[in-house]
Amino acid sequence: MKTPRQWLGNGVTRLSIGLMQALAFLPLSWIRALGTVLGWLLYGLVGARRRVVQVNLRSCFPQRSEAERRQLAQQVFVHFAQAWLDRAWLWHAPPSWVQRRVRLSGAVHELASTQPTVIFLPHFVGMDAAWAGVAMQQPRQSTTIYTNQSNQLVDQWILRGRQRFGHLRLFGRVDGVKPIVAALRQGQPLYLLPDMDFGPDGSVFVPFYGISTATVPSLSRFARLGRARVLPLLPRLTSSGYEVQVLPAWEDFPSDDALRDTAFMNARLQDYIDSMPAQYYWVHKRFKTRPEGEASLY
Repeated sequence: MKTPRQWLGNGVTRLSIGLMQALAFLPLSWIRALGTVLGWLLYGLVGARRRVVQVNLRSCFPQRSEAERRQLAQQVFVHFAQAWLDRAWLWHAPPSWVQRRVRLSGAVHELASTQPTVIFLPHFVGMDAAWAGVAMQQPRQSTTIYTNQSNQLVDQWILRGRQRFGHLRLFGRVDGVKPIVAALRQGQPLYLLPDMDFGPDGSVFVPFYGISTATVPSLSRFARLGRARVLPLLPRLTSSGYEVQVLPAWEDFPSDDALRDTAFMNARLQDYIDSMPAQYYWVHKRFKTRPEGEASLY
């Protein structure tokens, strides 16, 4: 039996999801304005997460002044909030609206290939828009690795949203590698987001903005096991929606050295971040896991 606190929590969750469904039909400029207000509120009120962003930016951009990093941190919260509210129309607005607002550019023809492909989708705020845009244009079976949310109602809402377009098959981390590799070899693209700190188990330490950073070598591993190429997606939040740039597949990747491959991944990711630093997911404790003997940055 649920406790009164659980009933209250579920009620708040349902109300929040209902609000997102209602927001879906507002003009985009209104949703973005609400996102700006929400971003400023989060920046001012959520001190613990603000400090995480500040540490990340100070560590990665020491050449910038304190004022420049403060302004960048504020932009990070605004873009984070705007992208979160954009899930309202991504997951609930008519498909024609989504198609009009999410535009693909670059090497789009690469998406039609049946060659085994790992799609490198870093944690930019537009990652859900990238997912939707590609699925609408190439509605083929694809796969990804999904971590369940603690709130079951939120979990169901996210799953419905991410599976709205195309045919996305979700694997849990407990499913292991074999079914993922099998699907990859069958030509089902694998969306991979390996640029977070998942702890010391299975991670290697490679440079990221000059800092020895715990990074999972899964991009190299899946590309090698699946005999697949790596195709990066770079989603950019714009005033009219999102531009999702499909970059050419990496050459000479993977190699037989997972450590070198993972360092290469982080180096390319730095280039992508430098092109739009305020749109990266700096709210995550990217440097949480430290080499033995090093103190926490946070």
